[in-house]
Amino acid sequence: MSFKRHAITYLKKWKSSTNRKPLILRGARQVGKTTLVREFAKNYRNHILLNLEKPADRTIFETYDDIGELVEALFLAHNISPKEQDGTLLFVDEIQELPKAIALLRYFYEEVPLLHVIAAGSLLEFAMKEVANFPVGRIEYLYLYPLNFHEYLEAIGHSTAVKQLSTVPLRPIAHQVLLGLFHRYAIIGGMPEIVKTDIKDNNLASLPRVYESIWATYKNDVEKYATNSSERKVIKHIMDTAHLYMDQRVKFQNFGNSNYRSREVGEAMRNLDAAKIIQLIYPTTDTAPPGKPDIKKSPRLQFLDTGLASYTLGIQARMLGMKDLSPAFKGAIIPHLIIQELISLNRITNTKPNFWVREKKQSSSEVDLVYSHGDKMIPIEIKSGATGTLKSLHQFVDRTDHPYAVRVYAGAFKVEKLNTIEGTPFLLMNLPYYLGTQLPQYIEYFLDNHSLEQ
Repeated sequence: MSFKRHAITYLKKWKSSTNRKPLILRGARQVGKTTLVREFAKNYRNHILLNLEKPADRTIFETYDDIGELVEALFLAHNISPKEQDGTLLFVDEIQELPKAIALLRYFYEEVPLLHVIAAGSLLEFAMKEVANFPVGRIEYLYLYPLNFHEYLEAIGHSTAVKQLSTVPLRPIAHQVLLGLFHRYAIIGGMPEIVKTDIKDNNLASLPRVYESIWATYKNDVEKYATNSSERKVIKHIMDTAHLYMDQRVKFQNFGNSNYRSREVGEAMRNLDAAKIIQLIYPTTDTAPPGKPDIKKSPRLQFLDTGLASYTLGIQARMLGMKDLSPAFKGAIIPHLIIQELISLNRITNTKPNFWVREKKQSSSEVDLVYSHGDKMIPIEIKSGATGTLKSLHQFVDRTDHPYAVRVYAGAFKVEKLNTIEGTPFLLMNLPYYLGTQLPQYIEYFLDNHSLEQ
């Protein structure tokens, strides 16, 4: 079973580009990189699929330094005419196993421009450090993440829900159906193997062995993240305890009730961030674009997949009985998932969203998310409470130069005219939390169709 991934649209544009460069597909293990390219390979007359974890495939890159000879040898081995370069896809999977192969990508672009080349691998950030002549400017990137809600709906074959999800603004009749479907997605997450197993069995009891297998793979990779035994111990500690801190900002010093120093934890966290397993989401104090992350302030932790996190927390069965998931795990699950949804929309950059803070000795304010649109930074609160309790959002509105704000919750879509506690008039767009992937379209709709004067 293969899923329709939105990244396939980018790949098709890349295929037809007149200035096509070798493409590196980046993302954590088991998010579907290999499956995506194998599906995309069906668009070619010929394809050569290599996996550098296999000695036989690795040998050919180790044998040849001249790119012309390398391509000639590959075509000969796969019975492809040298004249068919423009109709051939070369896919080099697990390229991190051989840094030399990464370095050779520049020569594909310079000397064999007609050949379509895609490379993929996990932990590429670490392999790249070993490449002396990294092909800067001669490659491009595509990022892949777990399935988002839109892709999940396509995976389960619910075409009418996909159509309703894509309709802006949402039709009221679709609310309860989309809410129910999103709850299942929020509980299991978007890892392809998990979704595949859930479609097949439709039983949460079938999923623990898959979660354990995925998480064990990441833990086993600790050897590759770490440079020494001390760093290995710190990373293992973080992976064993980080899920318990999803509901709060974290300090590196003594993280997880340990004796580890800030420098040790910080270095380990940044390695996990580079591997896309646990990412650091930093706050900004800006109220207008560009929102600059303040890395001196305490970050939040963002797991690769909310389903993996909720499984590790042991809260999935409890979530099954909830009509509103906003309070799940001290209110942390839905904000985590909305950020995961936004991250999944990134294709060519590794940009991460920010939250907003205003810190004073006597009081502090914190808005769950800020989203830049043109010359405006839109504050987004992810809450289930009444609008009058959005004190931090009110403080943001009082300090910015536009009247637009968003609340994400379990209720229906609506736009309201309100006043902050200090009396500033503003517009609040209330969005059901299953619209995370549609947030950019809704903010554009909001700004184009609503104003205080209406």
